[in-house]
Parts: sequence; structure tokens; C-alpha cells
Amino acid sequence: MLNLACGFADRGFRVDLVLASAEGPYLPMVPPSVRVVDLKCRRVVRTLRPLGAYLRRERPASLLAALNHANVMAMAAARTPGVRTRTVISIHNNLGKEMEVPSTARERTVPWLLGRLYRWADAIVAVSEGVADDLAHRTGIPRHRIDVIYNPVLMPGLLPAASAQPPHPWFEDASCPIVLGVGRLTHQKNFPALVDAFALVRRDRAARLVILGEGPERPVIEARIRRHGLDDSVALPGFVDNPYAYMARAGVLALSSHWEGLPTVLIESLAVGTPVVSTDCPSGPREILRDGTLGTLVPTGDLSALASAIARTLANGRISPPVEALRPFTPEVVLDQYQRVFEQSA
Repeated sequence: MLNLACGFADRGFRVDLVLASAEGPYLPMVPPSVRVVDLKCRRVVRTLRPLGAYLRRERPASLLAALNHANVMAMAAARTPGVRTRTVISIHNNLGKEMEVPSTARERTVPWLLGRLYRWADAIVAVSEGVADDLAHRTGIPRHRIDVIYNPVLMPGLLPAASAQPPHPWFEDASCPIVLGVGRLTHQKNFPALVDAFALVRRDRAARLVILGEGPERPVIEARIRRHGLDDSVALPGFVDNPYAYMARAGVLALSSHWEGLPTVLIESLAVGTPVVSTDCPSGPREILRDGTLGTLVPTGDLSALASAIARTLANGRISPPVEALRPFTPEVVLDQYQRVFEQSA
């Protein structure tokens, strides 16, 4: 969303980044050309009134919402009296898989709400074909009503950022390759499985594992590291401002997720020439990797296959994916697609 905001601001549009609460590690990265509007709500479900007031006051031409709860609030706010804003909702994850995880009764109503409220949205965007198909199946939204637009992952600053030296000392030792994982430490990303697979890799060769990100599963992952006796070869540096520098110097990027929407780390790694291994989870990896031609896909939950693929990939070295394979993820392409959606008549 930050990339989209910056991209449209660069095109001369007035852009507001409307946040339930203006906080988080990405906030300092918002440029002066993008105005931050803080609704000062601790929870997204409490944003209905302040968001409606914002829409009546500012009268933006279009509103783009992201993530399920924000989508529901956006559609409701757009229907309040005095609001005449074209409303576009975007779906960034596999809804069916999200709902399989134990959750509150309120969260389990999200598919029902989206299915009932979709008619209030002027347009619906999914970040991958798999996400679009799943959304239509779970909510009853006609598939033809859902546009697929990939995320604008390959921003101009990516390659310059990748040229920096990572601050972690392991990246100075070229003799011991690094397996890299990147993402929030949550159940979805299944990093304990990556630790298990890495333990199998270490039986046959020297390697190290670095997992970038922070989240509630950190204690679970740390316990798994201790169980395998890998404290000296697995590092959890937490959230980092420049993951691209780590990607560019890793031997392989491994994605072990249970599910995804459009895993941007795969795209970013391909862009900097780092080979990738990914679970063939719904949704996104198969689309990004073009059925396995740009990277290795393994069955979800198959630790042996994940470990074998990581070991093989470490032995194969750097890659050079074709430029045309990455073009759909460039801001020029993505911004054009969103602009067409914004400018369509309701």
C-alpha cells in the first residue's frame, strides 16, 4: 500500500494514507508527498464513524481499502449519507485458508460479510488469480467482478538497497551459505517447519539460517531451534529496514508458508538474483514461479522435500530470471491497472 501511495503521488495525484492508527515500522518511510490521516482508532472495527467523516469532509475521488476488516469498514463508510466516493476493496490473502485458523466468532463472519457487502464496492481487486478464485468460491461473489492486479513490488529503490552490506556478521563469511526466511513470525508463515527442514540440511552440509521478521510465534520458533541444538547456526534478527541486502547475499530464499496471497519475498529475491524454494501453497507461489520454472515448488508440509530442495538450490548458485517474468510486478504496470479501475464508471 505504501508503494501504491508513493507511485500515485509521483504521478501527480493527491494521495492520503488513511490509517486506523498511525504507527508501525513503515510510518517513517511515508514521503512528504503523501499525507497521513490518523483516525486514532486502536482497532479497525472502530473506524466507521471517523472514516465516514473523513470521506464527507475530503470527498476523495477514490478510496482503496486493503485487508478484510478494513474492506468491510470502507464499504460501510462509503454508504453513509453525504459520501460520493468510488470505493475499491483489495484482497491480499487466501480467505479460505485464513478462516481455517481458529478465530473469534466475529472474524468467522468476515466471508459472510464480504459476500453480502460486495455489491457496495465499485470494484474488487485480488492480488493473484488464486486469491480471486478462492474469494469467489468462499463468498459467492461472481468471479467476473474480481480484477486481478499484482502488487507493485519492484520499486526503483530495490536494487540500490540490495547493494548495501547487511549488518549481520554471517553475511561476511562466503564459505558458509545462508538460507533466508522473511516474513512476520506467525502461524501462516510456518517458520518452525523451515527450522525443521534446515536441521535436515545441516546433517549433510554446513549452512546457516537467518529469519527476518517479528511476531507472536517467536517463542515457538526459538523453542524449535533449541530442540534441534541449532542456536549457533540460526539467527532471528527481527524486523529490518532493508531486507533486500540480506536477500542479495543469501544462498537461497525459502518460503515455508501454509498459505499466502502473493508472497512478495519470492518476487524480490528473483529480482536480486537469489534462487527461491517455496511450498506450493495457496495462493501465489505457483503463479510467481510459473509452475516451477523460475524456482522450486515443494508440497506444503513435506519437510524432506523442502530440505532436499534447499540443499540442491544451495549447490546451484545465482539465477537470472527473464525480465518479462518480473514486469507484471513493476509499478508502471500495476499503477496503470489500478488507475483504470479507479477511473471506471461505477
